[in-house]
Amino acid sequence: MLTLVAGALVSVSAPGPASAAPSVGVVRVVAGLSIPWDLTWVGGLMLFDQRGGGVWSKRGTAVPKKVTMALPPIFAKGEAGMLGMVADPDASNNKMFYTCMAVATSVGGPKGVEVWKWRLTGDTSAVGVKKLITGIPLSSGRHSGCRLRFRSARMLYVGTGDAAQGTNAQNLKSLGGKVLRVRSDGSIPTTNPFYSRGGNARYVWTYGHRNVQGLIKRPGKSELWSVEHGPARDDEVNVVWKGHNYGWDPVPGYDESRPMTDTRGYPNATGARWRSGSPTVATSGGTFINGSKWGSWNGRLAVAMLKGEGIKLFSVNSANGIYAQETLFRGYGRIRTVQQGPDGAVYFTTSNGAGDGIYRISVR
Repeated sequence: MLTLVAGALVSVSAPGPASAAPSVGVVRVVAGLSIPWDLTWVGGLMLFDQRGGGVWSKRGTAVPKKVTMALPPIFAKGEAGMLGMVADPDASNNKMFYTCMAVATSVGGPKGVEVWKWRLTGDTSAVGVKKLITGIPLSSGRHSGCRLRFRSARMLYVGTGDAAQGTNAQNLKSLGGKVLRVRSDGSIPTTNPFYSRGGNARYVWTYGHRNVQGLIKRPGKSELWSVEHGPARDDEVNVVWKGHNYGWDPVPGYDESRPMTDTRGYPNATGARWRSGSPTVATSGGTFINGSKWGSWNGRLAVAMLKGEGIKLFSVNSANGIYAQETLFRGYGRIRTVQQGPDGAVYFTTSNGAGDGIYRISVR
């Protein structure tokens, strides 16, 4: 049960088994932002970006500081701008992190979504190391993705959007509407399922996606999960399996009345582990909550909701089936990202357009 204590939502444990819901507090750790998209940690340093452009760092209780880095011109419109971020798995030693950005042309139009690798040279400075992926489609700003997550020490996965162009998701020559896989040094694994086809298909891990907003590695297991925006119905949570087609194909044109998983056109399309039905809640970033201190929340999947304005907690069994859900942390407006930090706390970002913040959920 959630109650409001000193302006923060607190879950009060009810009588029951030892794995009761935790009692938690929520504290705002960064205020005055405008659509912070993602956050990550390089050692003890928090990094976050904002859709309009730029990366900021925050160490401990100090105020955030903007990181000086040679960013390309950012196409910040609609669902495009500075998007996903992730630290290298060995970031505490090598200081590397990665960004996904909608890049503008020299005259301000949409050029493409790109994934870049950076190295911190101090708390407030970073240098570009390499462009890992370019040419992810970008149009008006709709359905730009883009979430970055590691599943192993060197393999980076990139969730992309279809750029609201009907043929992209099923076309292996397009990087849109996919989950891509690349090594942290920019090389393409020859074990990617469509590598032998050459060109952009070499990057593709899965296809048939509409707009991947979340990628999550399940602790202690090899599975990668994705969170997607649906059209008028069926936001989805999926398990991402090598080479699978997830069934989005809104052609001819861009027919958003088509089902998210079109099993008529693609009988072997992989079905979702959860779907919202109608209306959608605009699911976004997610994380698995890990740690015994979280009681019954340990092992649960937390997914941010934009339109739904809260965090949805899913219970997941050993066979990757979702068997229960509840919505918590109302009252903060649109929530873009939820991520467990290295301190074991769970952080989320709001996405209301003004007066946004980063919040920390911890066990009392």
